[in-house]
Amino acid sequence: MAIISAIALLFYALFIYRLSPLLDNRLSKIALGLVLGGTVGNLIDRLRFGGVTDFIKVGFWPAFNIADSALTVGVILFAYSFLRLARAERH
Repeated sequence: MAIISAIALLFYALFIYRLSPLLDNRLSKIALGLVLGGTVGNLIDRLRFGGVTDFIKVGFWPAFNIADSALTVGVILFAYSFLRLARAERH
């Protein structure tokens, strides 16, 4: 699984490089940092421990970790940033 994560990280880096002209605002840069940080955090867990250590359990929700949270928030911020950019380009 660590190899798949490393390959996914490389594809993500290529994707971000291609979108770099769109990363001119602070929100996109924060989102990028969160996604990369979460991805690298989970990759380190996989390389060191053979899997991701999920230690936060909230009621009925599946267990997760800080890296998962960073990834999720980063993706949501990216989506919001791109929607906001698309709306600005239409007007």
